[in-house]
Amino acid sequence: MQFLESSLVELITQTATNLPPDVRKAMGVALEQEKPDTQASQALNIIANNIDMATEDEGPICQDTGMPTFVVHTPVGVSQIAIKKAIKAAVAEATRRGKLRPNSVDSLTGHNSGDNLGVETPVIHWEQWEQDDVEVKLILKGGGCENKNIQYSLPTELEHLGKAGRNIEGVRKCLLHAVWQAQGQGCAPGALGVCIGSDRAHGYYLAKHELFRELDDVNPDPVLAKLEAEVMEEANKIGVGPMGFGGNVSLIGCKVMAANRLPASFFVSVAYDCWAYRRLGVRLDATTCAINQWLYRDPEREVEKLSKMDGFPLTGREVTLTAPLTEAQMRALHVGDVVIIRGDMYTGRDAVHARLMDEPPPVSLDGQILYHCGPVMLKEGERWVVKAAGPTTSSREEPYQAEVLRRYGVRAVIGKGGMGAKTLKGLQECGAVYLNGIGGAAQFYARTLKQVKGVHWLELGVPEAMWHLEADGFVAIVTMDSHGNSLHADVEKSTGELLKALQK
Repeated sequence: MQFLESSLVELITQTATNLPPDVRKAMGVALEQEKPDTQASQALNIIANNIDMATEDEGPICQDTGMPTFVVHTPVGVSQIAIKKAIKAAVAEATRRGKLRPNSVDSLTGHNSGDNLGVETPVIHWEQWEQDDVEVKLILKGGGCENKNIQYSLPTELEHLGKAGRNIEGVRKCLLHAVWQAQGQGCAPGALGVCIGSDRAHGYYLAKHELFRELDDVNPDPVLAKLEAEVMEEANKIGVGPMGFGGNVSLIGCKVMAANRLPASFFVSVAYDCWAYRRLGVRLDATTCAINQWLYRDPEREVEKLSKMDGFPLTGREVTLTAPLTEAQMRALHVGDVVIIRGDMYTGRDAVHARLMDEPPPVSLDGQILYHCGPVMLKEGERWVVKAAGPTTSSREEPYQAEVLRRYGVRAVIGKGGMGAKTLKGLQECGAVYLNGIGGAAQFYARTLKQVKGVHWLELGVPEAMWHLEADGFVAIVTMDSHGNSLHADVEKSTGELLKALQK
């Protein structure tokens, strides 16, 4: 097994940085389907640029590299103990190289291990088979889309869709509801892995396992094939669109399987994945563990560029923001305005917001920009470098955000997926705005963050620390303003009405 660890490091690296051809193809189709010069089209152009940048630089496509989940098939007689040890070593090494963000947090203490290792991390599923090679598949599914997983117990009552019974029609309603409830928080356009039946725990595992199917395959069960096609067609009529901005493409894949269940239970388990649909696999020689074959991709085939334009297409109507910002500047902004940020910004996500409730920040945030982001950072000598830095889902900060605005004078908040009524009220009171970045665009944004000027509260872990960054050309869209307007609330309402129209 002399090549086992290096083969696994290469699998992790390619999974984190290079989207497979079927996903690229689906995103290319999405680009063609959105109307030019709309917010949906702008979002997809940034995404396309980001995908190309990640491949060129071998940088993480999204800064949230998720919970590494491996599915391993071994011939009889091959040591699973040795493979498990090598997987852990490869995960730690890929983290050290900046291909994975340190994401493993002790659930009792909140301590980040720093190397993605910990109790039950990474996740490894095993199965023996009668073939000669070792097969290792890997999926990296980030926390934002993981939080939009959903499980239904039928019969149930669904918002906008009414009763969902214990039949295929009830399942169809659940899957449309799953797309709708994700909105922009799951980094649409997304994909669904679905299990009909089984029990609660195994149903979720089987749903996630469906995400290992290729997007352009056809289900061998004609009933499920028909269901997948219907959901794909109807979900893209709802109008959630890229990043929840509204648009024609909300879903790029729907993969469904059915498992036997108990008479008393009828679960529909949904694993929601984002556009940064990162999964690859390898076949390894059972003796040396050198890579014999790649799954989902042909490494000999040149990767085609997805983006048809370099950078973000500027119109001249963009507003440049440089902190410290004033209330007058923020009240002059309205939903739909595109801003370009130059100068200082500070990151702050879950741990920072919780800490700000108990103690003041280590620097003045008056007039500053707070970025919901857990970046991938590498230390080169004495200098920190940003390796990936897209926005995280902002809804987790809803309990804190309005109070942070009031106490500390923050004028602009950047994140993805929008925030709720409490934050919207705080924006109105304080004269501040919410700016939506493009979820997953970690390389696109990393290139705009020219310098790390400092770091505070590093004891919280790299993703949760407060990083002081210098931006130059950071693009975002005003989606919640100081006048009580919210694009996210508007899209949720309009898509709910369209969802209701899809009842049969």
